[in-house]
Amino acid sequence: MATVIDSAYLGDGFGTPAMRALFSDTARLAAWLQAEVALARAQAGLGLIPAAAADAIARAARPEALDMAAMKADYDISGVAIVPLVKHLGALLDADSRRWLHYGATTQDIVDTGCVLQMRDALVLIDNQLDALCRALALLARQHRDTVMAGRSFQQLAVPVTFGYKAAVWLDEMLRHRDRLAALRPRLLVGQLGGAVGTLATMGAVALPVRAAMMRELGLGEAVITWHVARDRWAELVQWQALVGATLGKIAGEIVLLMRSEVGELREGAMPGRGGSSTMPQKRNPVACPQVMALARRLRDLPGLQLDAMMQEHERGAGAMPMEWLVIPEGFVLLSGALSQLGRVLDGLEVDAARMIANLTQGGGLIMAESVMMGLAPVMGRGMAKTAVEQAARAAMAKGMSLQDALLADPVLKPHLDAATLERLLDPACYTGSAAAMVDAVLAQAARAGLAGAGD
Repeated sequence: MATVIDSAYLGDGFGTPAMRALFSDTARLAAWLQAEVALARAQAGLGLIPAAAADAIARAARPEALDMAAMKADYDISGVAIVPLVKHLGALLDADSRRWLHYGATTQDIVDTGCVLQMRDALVLIDNQLDALCRALALLARQHRDTVMAGRSFQQLAVPVTFGYKAAVWLDEMLRHRDRLAALRPRLLVGQLGGAVGTLATMGAVALPVRAAMMRELGLGEAVITWHVARDRWAELVQWQALVGATLGKIAGEIVLLMRSEVGELREGAMPGRGGSSTMPQKRNPVACPQVMALARRLRDLPGLQLDAMMQEHERGAGAMPMEWLVIPEGFVLLSGALSQLGRVLDGLEVDAARMIANLTQGGGLIMAESVMMGLAPVMGRGMAKTAVEQAARAAMAKGMSLQDALLADPVLKPHLDAATLERLLDPACYTGSAAAMVDAVLAQAARAGLAGAGD
């Protein structure tokens, strides 16, 4: 049975069509052929096989020239991915060239190298999506640098922040994910050539030069030693995908919380027919954010599987390679889907600044209690100020008063609070601390990466 990400009906919601295409059978076959051609050219360049054979292999190695149905039938019998490829590609070659196809290599060399080639293309798509998301976050941070809203702690009103500050926290995290990818990429994009158990005994004295030439041909890095059973590179990739997914899921979850009827500070962009309930006419549901949250949770599961694939026995393991065929494509497809869905949300996000202000005044301005306490601390001492303001806040809640009225009614506090001072201490815009400066610092980081967003 096909999975959701393979579904023609639902699949595009869980992964972009471009990324799904990169991990299709056709793309996988093309990557394997590319690896076989690079191997033959490297060997011919060092005199290990005839140049004419390498040329013939390169001419024949076209996905459209191979019968995928017949290859699948052979794979169902052999159970070894590259055996049908060698058989059917060999059938397109003359007898002299056929004997040099796949010379000295093993299945895992071609499968691993082909997968790395797919990863390289996939990372280009991911790079573009990451950059677009960072630009969208930078734009929100800049536009709402001074849009005051309630900061929340333990899901309760705490002290004021700005929406720009919230967006900048998200942006800062995404910028670190970009840095992690830049550090990961050279470790990940390394090809494989080792032969049966990694020693390249089949190629004699020219084995290592052949390996180096093959990787130059492909534009991949060369490992110093065969990594058939050293899968840490791929495990690092999957861990990174899960990290990014967790950030995306957090952002989506925050937007969902702020869309609640009782809060109403953010909304996914509206369009006719989107977000409605099948039964409740008044509903405007989050649509993309719940999918991002689901994708993030699934991405979180994949590193454990890839860590299992690291634990291989001897020089060629059993069972790990098929597991990676499941994990690696799924990780890329799901991450592309999460980035795409959240990107659209951020591009069309509706920010209700008026509702943010209204929520700040909820409870008669109690959210400003800390501001008053810190304003009184220099003259009363922090401990005494906290006790007094806490008593006033409790009185306000018990009697249904505003914090301002409760403070003015307190005989201990009243001598220290003239009208101008109290007005300033109760103004949320005057108590966002260094939020604006930190937003500016994050935007400066984004600008240095060329990701400051529109409006520079």
